[in-house]
Amino acid sequence: MTEHTPPLVFPADFVWGTATAAYQIEGAATEDGRTPSIWDTFSRTPGKVRNGDTGDVATDHYHRYPDDIALMAELGLPAYRFSLAWPRIRPGGSGPANKAGLDFYDRLVDELLAHGIAPVATLYHWDLPQELEDDGGWTDRATADRFAEYAALAAGRLGDRVATWTTLNEPWCSAFLGYGSGVHAPGRSDPAAALTAHHHLLLAHGLAVGALRAELPGTARVSLTLNLAAVRPLTDVPADREAARRIDGLANRIFLDPVFHGRYPADVLADTAHVTDWSFVRDGDLAEISRPLDSLGINYYTPTVVAADEPGGRTLRQDGHGGGERSAWPADDGIRFLPAEGERTAMGWPVDADGLYELLTRLRDELPGLPLLVTENGAAYDDYSDPAGAVHDPERIAYLHAHLTAVHRAIADGAPVRGYFLWSLLDNFEWAYGYGKRFGIVHVDFASQRRTPKDSARWYADVVRTGALPSTPPGTPAEC
Repeated sequence: MTEHTPPLVFPADFVWGTATAAYQIEGAATEDGRTPSIWDTFSRTPGKVRNGDTGDVATDHYHRYPDDIALMAELGLPAYRFSLAWPRIRPGGSGPANKAGLDFYDRLVDELLAHGIAPVATLYHWDLPQELEDDGGWTDRATADRFAEYAALAAGRLGDRVATWTTLNEPWCSAFLGYGSGVHAPGRSDPAAALTAHHHLLLAHGLAVGALRAELPGTARVSLTLNLAAVRPLTDVPADREAARRIDGLANRIFLDPVFHGRYPADVLADTAHVTDWSFVRDGDLAEISRPLDSLGINYYTPTVVAADEPGGRTLRQDGHGGGERSAWPADDGIRFLPAEGERTAMGWPVDADGLYELLTRLRDELPGLPLLVTENGAAYDDYSDPAGAVHDPERIAYLHAHLTAVHRAIADGAPVRGYFLWSLLDNFEWAYGYGKRFGIVHVDFASQRRTPKDSARWYADVVRTGALPSTPPGTPAEC
């Protein structure tokens, strides 16, 4: 009989939590002064969202948040990453704040604190007010100014109790899926618009950092969350390595360089010169964009494998979904996107925890000393409630175990990872997939809104409670 391997112990101050997004869970789409976002409009456009689903009700968190927070407390979750709905706080995207909208987040934050749960607020998780999109959306420079104003309103009301703020969630998706491929709201398909939107999103981030610093106490922490890609060439031949360089530029360095070094990568500018002349970048923009941050959030689900093109290649989006009629990438001619090998989630995404380790150690080297947070990581599986009312999801537990092992390994190798937020607390509206994909550790019966913690919720609660990860996932045979 061999000795059992000891558990993997995380630092005592490691932050554990779960994450959600406003449009995916809140519902109450027309209540208390909230006006439409681009996702309200997009989900009502025939053919854009599976089954014609919308976020009108979602998981009804707007009305059920006390019960959801009580469930978080029952699971012993110390932190909760949520997003604020811009059209709920500032209907139409400009003008005065909506008191009823701010009151909701007041109640939410107070309820979290009453249960000993730290609130972690994200200002933008893709729900741009529709009126701003009608004026050009993220292709209009003025949207960045409106975002900074909204940030100041939110921080002015909640900043005395919310200590950690994130400006944007996954601006790659907002720019390249929303304005490039058009598979996300607002549904535009224009590579030049995607690059313009990308820059204005980063400008909005920088302006918002300044607005937050002006409103928040000096102890507050300000961050940005990126869905950076673990880009790998299919082979080591020069053409495949060149494809990986180009996609690394458009997935990673197009964000990291301006935010942390105050410049755009020269090779990315050259690669995209046939798409745009970048004249939307003005003097002073990069100084705004590169304001210092207190941490960086990383969202990771699956790696990105690329190769030089050949007949029959299929374009995939960076998040692993099958490509639409147009590519999300503004300059991917001659490049194939290939799924990595191995088992897959219900999204069709390969399970590969090494990609998370690669990203965390890369950032350790490129941004030395900057605290890192894994702000989203999780998996969708075809969960169902059995006759006894239980939801067994061993695949999700195995996925989480592998990825938390990768986080622990990165910490052991010097990556300053300070926390982990599991995606997601609840099954919810999964964007263009509607209610057909379940990422939650809590099962939601969307007809009755009944919540049932899955086996993964209890497993994660044990990890959080002990601060340690079993050396092997449940169900692994003991060695004899």
